[in-house]
Amino acid sequence: MSSNIIVPELSESVVEATVSEWLKKPGDAIEAGEAVVVLETDKVSVEVTAEIDGVLESIAHDEGVDVTAGEVLGVISGDASAASTPVPAKEATPEPAQASSSASTSSDSATATPVARRVADAHNVDISKVNATGEKVTKADVEKHISGGQSQPAPASKPTPKPATSTASANGTSGRDEERVRMSRRRQTIARRLIEAQSTAAMLTTFNEVDMKAIMDFRKRHKEDFKEKFGVSLGLSSFFVKATIGALKAFPSVNAEIQDREIVLKHYYDIGIAIGSEEGLVVPVLRNADRLSFAGIESQIREYAKQSQEGTLAIESLMGGTFTITNGGVFGSMMSTPILNPPQVGILGLHGIKDRPVVVDGEITVRPMMYTALTYDHRIVDGREAVQFLVKIKDLIEDPERLLIEA
Repeated sequence: MSSNIIVPELSESVVEATVSEWLKKPGDAIEAGEAVVVLETDKVSVEVTAEIDGVLESIAHDEGVDVTAGEVLGVISGDASAASTPVPAKEATPEPAQASSSASTSSDSATATPVARRVADAHNVDISKVNATGEKVTKADVEKHISGGQSQPAPASKPTPKPATSTASANGTSGRDEERVRMSRRRQTIARRLIEAQSTAAMLTTFNEVDMKAIMDFRKRHKEDFKEKFGVSLGLSSFFVKATIGALKAFPSVNAEIQDREIVLKHYYDIGIAIGSEEGLVVPVLRNADRLSFAGIESQIREYAKQSQEGTLAIESLMGGTFTITNGGVFGSMMSTPILNPPQVGILGLHGIKDRPVVVDGEITVRPMMYTALTYDHRIVDGREAVQFLVKIKDLIEDPERLLIEA
């Protein structure tokens, strides 16, 4: 008996993927449920698993080839005794490893992200020797292992999905070497969508600043009780999600999109949260965020961040969204102009919190201040609405009690 390895149904908006990495080679033994090949879509990486025990008989599409849902990627023979080579030791399930002093755990390649495996292979690192800071070994874990001097010298990391090609200088010692790396499917999609946003929307950005003292004092007073009760930290994200929803309710045109000659006003609030991942920016969506509690928002964002790091975000988590929030402040940004996430017509940019002298009640004092930015599509959002939208967020953030009442 044999079984075809099929490209799974991806989603309504994702119809094509690229073969990123074959985790097995012809002749390798495979167990049912074991990951065989990694596909890279516009949004996430997808591991395709075996449906039966057997041996990888053939591969139909090499790495770097574009495929569509329903195509045959390869064939698994049900006769496991036909394996030409034994299963590599790193694919076997290891004995449970004893936790390190830092609470990290040691993992084999089955519990590592595809990116982590590629980096480890490129640097001749045994993935089972790398300590995982989470449930899976990530690229950051491998890089930390390498920087600690625990790996052997190796060539530069292999790009995805095709090996990089280098163009070196004549004598190889001028320090002017070049390297060509094929753009990943996700990076190509990001580039295309950014150009699309700039060419189709009339984008403008307006700014304001928010005094964060009230929120920071509120969190300081309640953070321990909050974490004890809900098991999650009370961060800033939930406050800004709630304040954004309050502003969207006051200015519904910012929670809309253009379809042909019509404006579609959304009376639900699916808020996208931009998260930086190893392979590019992703924007998972908080569905019906207006119905979520502060603890629900914080828990969902934390789970999305974990899944993004491990490469396990589901495509469904990235679909849709009526408005996006991005926080460049976590990377040190003081001010920026975020780009729209089409077909949305608004995106809120948050930035770093810095102590600055400000005038309060006629006196100069030092307060923790944050610049906020709203990029909007001027085709359906007027400047007056955009300015008032940010003022609404400012008012709610600076008065947490009012925020709790309106939320």
